[in-house]
Amino acid sequence: MGPSNQERIRLVSTPILSRLAGPADLRRLSEAELVELAVEIRETIITTVAKTGGHLGSSLGVVEIAIALHRLLDSPRDRIVWDTGHQAYAHKLLTGRLERFGTLRQIDGLGGFPRRSESEHDVFDGGHAGTGLSIAEGLAAARDIRHGTERIAVVVGDAALMTGLSLEALNDIGHRQTPMLIVLNDNEMSISATVGAFSTYLSKIKLSGAWQTSKSAWDRVMGAIPVIGPSAVMWSQRLRRSVVNLASPGQLFEDLGITYIGVVPGHDIHALLQTFSRVFELKGPTIVHVRTQKGRGYKPAEADQVSFHGAALPPMEVPATVAASKDIRPGSHHGAGSNGDALSPPTPPSAGKKAPSYTSVFVSELIELAKDDDRIVAITAGMPTGTGLSKFQAAFPDRFQDVGIAEQHAVTMASGLAIAGMRPVVALYSTFLQRAFDQTVHDVCQNDLPVLLAVDRAGLVGEDGTSHQGMFTIPAQRQLPYLVVASPKDEQELRSLVRTAFAQDHPFALHYPRDPGFGLPEVTPREIKVGQAEVLREGNDILFVGFGPIVARAAEVADMLAKDGWSIGVVNARFAKPLDRQLILDQARGKRLVVTFEESVVTGGFGSGVLETIEDARQTDEALRDTSVRIVGIPADRFVDHGSVVDLRRMLRLDAPGLAEQVREAVATLALEPSHPRPREAARAV
Repeated sequence: MGPSNQERIRLVSTPILSRLAGPADLRRLSEAELVELAVEIRETIITTVAKTGGHLGSSLGVVEIAIALHRLLDSPRDRIVWDTGHQAYAHKLLTGRLERFGTLRQIDGLGGFPRRSESEHDVFDGGHAGTGLSIAEGLAAARDIRHGTERIAVVVGDAALMTGLSLEALNDIGHRQTPMLIVLNDNEMSISATVGAFSTYLSKIKLSGAWQTSKSAWDRVMGAIPVIGPSAVMWSQRLRRSVVNLASPGQLFEDLGITYIGVVPGHDIHALLQTFSRVFELKGPTIVHVRTQKGRGYKPAEADQVSFHGAALPPMEVPATVAASKDIRPGSHHGAGSNGDALSPPTPPSAGKKAPSYTSVFVSELIELAKDDDRIVAITAGMPTGTGLSKFQAAFPDRFQDVGIAEQHAVTMASGLAIAGMRPVVALYSTFLQRAFDQTVHDVCQNDLPVLLAVDRAGLVGEDGTSHQGMFTIPAQRQLPYLVVASPKDEQELRSLVRTAFAQDHPFALHYPRDPGFGLPEVTPREIKVGQAEVLREGNDILFVGFGPIVARAAEVADMLAKDGWSIGVVNARFAKPLDRQLILDQARGKRLVVTFEESVVTGGFGSGVLETIEDARQTDEALRDTSVRIVGIPADRFVDHGSVVDLRRMLRLDAPGLAEQVREAVATLALEPSHPRPREAARAV
């Protein structure tokens, strides 16, 4: 095994990374220089992510894999697909993005995932696990149709390999014998036990041309023997498989028709280069099982792989030699473009204590209810820490299920639990719940089952960018029969809505953001009647109707406009489905303008429901004939890029000043006047 980089974080006397114009330059470096380069890359990643936040552990684990692939392949002619994508920081540094790496995950900076708009070396805009194999097979199929010669490689993690999409792709790749390299990055859990030297020896035999040629030649010779030939071939193949089974931990892949090689040490550049180069000489698909260490090169990340997975990291103390590294080029402007949003970049130790997050409040209330109701079961899909359910697991280990990255299975499994009389809770990020839409429709809603969908990270998420913003779920859910869709105005109302969900017997989607709460004092939670909104203040001129924590910003805007003489009513809807139609109509009557607020895409969402309600009523209600509706939310027909939540809300005009600006634009368009305008003298004084 080659030298370990783990103990070698230090200044590199002659920087290499800054002298690379692109991945082709790797071919002029010696293997010793490649080892030095790996040290530099890790220093750069650690120093940058300490300031910007990001997926540290996974990217530190694949540095040597990225170097080996880019040295052997001719990117972008050859294609390298990074499944999920958050492990691609080394890839970005090797493909000409060192100067901008300090802007990682910041507004107008580099994305935390591969982005085709950034570089010709980025094949696919990813972000969800399990997509890489299908993308790679599509690229390889197009190559074969065109009779091209480009080589295709895909790097997939051990957890992502177990997704349904990955397994479907593996089955098809093996069936079609699509030539490609699959690098299985095994950094967390053992797919199967390593069996020592014999396994390594067998892999070397399988990589040799002699083995590949001789086994085919032997089968041809034996098959030509009259009478006994076919039987001899069959028994010969069975014997070979038996020998392979004895030593190979990858028989599943062999059975699918994919040559399995492994286990290869993932931080030994020499071993990776030797293995990959021989694989590219083989015909058909090959999977190389590479064992890596998540967080390699940064001891806190090595010791705590869960916390340092990303993207919001624990406080990081960067070793002095790393912080002083000359890998980071002058003028790279680390952290430029950020307003210091504390939700994703690491929080400095001196920062004041934040209010508990909505996630934390949700899980605490769930645990309290589960103490008295042994029907409550919690399920997540590979995210026990992010969803907070690790606390539920500690309290009720027999009533917790982590199904891995299998959102579809999580939702359908919950349906089975509900049929059997349990009260299952499925906690998923909004962006990942999208993957289980059919299961939500067909399994949960069609059967009208009391499954609680805890929709975490609803709304803007921040630095993870386009693939992770929770902006599309509400329009998808509004159309589904039986499903209740709710969101609280604050963390204390969240507690009440959790209890509301368990007090009724239909599917219930509870949306809450990544944000910390408002730090409100605890109140006794109570059950709320499903579909019941609340009037926070009365008003005569304009009506604000909000859904979720954006209600607080709407109330702030009402205060701002009250200084101009506007009398504004504010309604906290609580429910996007069913809407409190009667309350909204009663409050809207006689008003020229109704403004809806949501941190979701505006097409088909909460505001559309309010608009539909008023449009239906205005046909028979003269008091609504002159009422206009302005829907305020995330603009349609675009994805929202990466950046801090604070910056994104400012750019999308979803912070309080931006919301006020949008309301004033609507007022100006309709030529409305406040019922109590400010005196001109007071206006001039202000």
